[in-house]
Amino acid sequence: MTHTDKVELKSNMNHIDTQFLAHSPADGDLGLYLGQILQQAGQMTDAQVEQVLKHQRATGLRFGEAAVALRLTTPAAVLHALGRQFHYPYAPTDKQAFSPELVTAVSPFCKQAEAFRAVRTQVLNSAFKTEGGNHALAVISPNTGDGKTFFAANLAVVLSQLGGDTLLIDADMRNPRQHRLFGIPNTHGLSTILAGRISEKLVTTIAHLPNLHVLTAGPTPPNPTELVERPAFSILIDEFTRKFDFVILDTPAAVHGADCAAIAYKTRSALCIARSGKSHARALEDLTMLFSSGDVALAGMIYNNY
Repeated sequence: MTHTDKVELKSNMNHIDTQFLAHSPADGDLGLYLGQILQQAGQMTDAQVEQVLKHQRATGLRFGEAAVALRLTTPAAVLHALGRQFHYPYAPTDKQAFSPELVTAVSPFCKQAEAFRAVRTQVLNSAFKTEGGNHALAVISPNTGDGKTFFAANLAVVLSQLGGDTLLIDADMRNPRQHRLFGIPNTHGLSTILAGRISEKLVTTIAHLPNLHVLTAGPTPPNPTELVERPAFSILIDEFTRKFDFVILDTPAAVHGADCAAIAYKTRSALCIARSGKSHARALEDLTMLFSSGDVALAGMIYNNY
């Protein structure tokens, strides 16, 4: 991503594009398989599946359209079944504790999610295209409130939906929020590892998103900058990039100190987030100038408009 991209992420968090129902398989075994998925989820019975198949043959509707037309299930349930059928994992809204900010997980067919998929394509052809295997990407921003945590989380979700193992690290040990977005504990995490106090498995695999793993920030330490500047942090990043296909790091805002620059130097690749109407050009210039030496590849800049 060598040019500046503007991504509009609007405020409608609950929009579901019901036109996606038209992509349900028209007939044969695939239509029946969709019915079986709905049965396994407790959404339909054997008799109801037969009723839908009969209505489908009579009307020419797709299976999902027919099921919704007969009011035997909901558009959201059909979309989730289609996600399973086509190996596209996301979280059913009635069975998870995710924040509405995770639009790519709870509403993957909305316009915001499509914007993240567009950014994913560019990231794959910039930050993750270099030969030599797996890479880490630090998501940075000048100020608090730029949408960096929101962006890092959703980018990690859409990368995981490609099928590769993805690790999201909350390296913002000053104001961590990833655990709140995903509804997972933060008793232990990155700070625990870097302080040498490891007592249990710390990487959490996210329910309903089997290829997504999260390492929370852990308890807030008094010396976050010193922790990420220690050799142990570099060793940890190298280990994770060998184990995972994609590693995304959420970082503290640059206004809080040197943490974000230190993290970016360890990952050697960064993506800058700015917020439309909030971020100042001077702050963005100061942040990007930190990496003018070329030691960090700046994958691009995203303008959040939400």
